[in-house]
Amino acid sequence: YWTFISDELPSIARSFFPLSEAREDNMVAGLSMGGYGAFKLAMTFPGRYWAAASLSGAVDAHTISLHIPDRKQEMINIFGPSGRNTGSDNDLYHLATAMAESGAQQPRFYQCCGTADFLYSDNRRLRDHLQSLNLDLTYEEDEGDDHEWSYWDMTIQRALKWMRRK
Repeated sequence: YWTFISDELPSIARSFFPLSEAREDNMVAGLSMGGYGAFKLAMTFPGRYWAAASLSGAVDAHTISLHIPDRKQEMINIFGPSGRNTGSDNDLYHLATAMAESGAQQPRFYQCCGTADFLYSDNRRLRDHLQSLNLDLTYEEDEGDDHEWSYWDMTIQRALKWMRRK
């Protein structure tokens, strides 16, 4: 699945549409698990993406099984017997640190989460880590917004405006 999302899908899209491969023309965004995926793409391939946005991102895959116990088997299926991704190429903390230490060109990051969202504390922890690495991060939070479409409808507008600022 990762190969499909990271390599095959962009190639397919470029075969259908006249899309640029230039880094400054490529941005990625997602919500919830897609927010995790957007950050993972940008951190894994910083030379491909100018910016990445995570809206209420499930940014710490391990804690998903703590928040939603019926997802534990899903995490095991994805990350192996322990169900954890700590220290691996699936761990945003590990990827961010490796990217920052590599000296590679780094994308800009936009992250937002509502204070009532069950992923709020995970997002604050990742925010603190990215800031400690001096990454270009814009972080926003909104009082009381939960893990729901009304929040994402609002925040995708802000993320798109943020992405247009080059």
